[in-house]
Amino acid sequence: MTTLALDLGGTRIKIGIVKRDKILASTMIDALSAGGLQGRLPAIEDAAGDLLRRAEEPVSGLGISAPGIVDSRASRIYSINAKYADAVGFDFPSWAKERFGLPLQMENDARSALVGEWQFGAGRGCDNLVMVTLGTGIGGAAMIEGKPLYGKHFQAGCLGGHFTIDFEGDECNCGNIGCAESIASSWALPIRARRDADYAASPLASEPSLDYRTLLRYCGGGDPLAKRLFEESLRAWTICVINLIHAYDPEMVIVGGGLMQSAEAILPAIRDGVHRHAWTPWGKVQVQKAHDTENAALLGISYLLEQRLR
Repeated sequence: MTTLALDLGGTRIKIGIVKRDKILASTMIDALSAGGLQGRLPAIEDAAGDLLRRAEEPVSGLGISAPGIVDSRASRIYSINAKYADAVGFDFPSWAKERFGLPLQMENDARSALVGEWQFGAGRGCDNLVMVTLGTGIGGAAMIEGKPLYGKHFQAGCLGGHFTIDFEGDECNCGNIGCAESIASSWALPIRARRDADYAASPLASEPSLDYRTLLRYCGGGDPLAKRLFEESLRAWTICVINLIHAYDPEMVIVGGGLMQSAEAILPAIRDGVHRHAWTPWGKVQVQKAHDTENAALLGISYLLEQRLR
């Protein structure tokens, strides 16, 4: 079965024609997510339409991987932070039918990535998994005995980035205090840097924008502020992963998202912290990099759509 899949990232929107574990064709557009989703729909329609016209096989449905709390039965977004704020309540099924003539399956982005890695990537053969995605925010998803967790209101497992890890910390964009995401995410990094007393004297202050790639470059150059911010992020990510392990008792944690482009600087520290501090008397949880950090969510939402249409 061949499907059209969209992954609504905070920075980029990925669009692909997918068949099982293969991306047959794909494209990417800027997300401009702070401005909402509906203004980007014409660009999405144009890019997806071009792929559909070039598809060599009939396409059976549309899958959308989206941030936020997603009702996967009704294909609606219940709640979302900052990114694509106008997507809450939007009638995605009607849009998919009117624009593409296709049935729709929606899912939370981290849960989509988890399913993609479970079926085709690092999690193959393992039915008790946790997924953490590090990028614009911190996403999470959990699977127990081969079944993704949803809960009564579709938020089970997907709010790992909003576990409180500092009850005297900053207010997060979700309204909670001291979330992992408020300490160690791409959106929080510039805020934390600018308010540091050493910021004015740091070369970070000369950067027009600050992300983790830039931060790591200055860490390599020996900047004390860059090193401190990165070490704080590593601790926050590690605590976040430990909390997920204690909550869901997985055999494996898969770490994905855009920051895994720098996995060699991040993953060993998380793995070491987990093995030293997680309460797992049965043994050590495997902490693995996602096999396909770019396309896991596309593969996962395509798989879920395929299961629905069978």
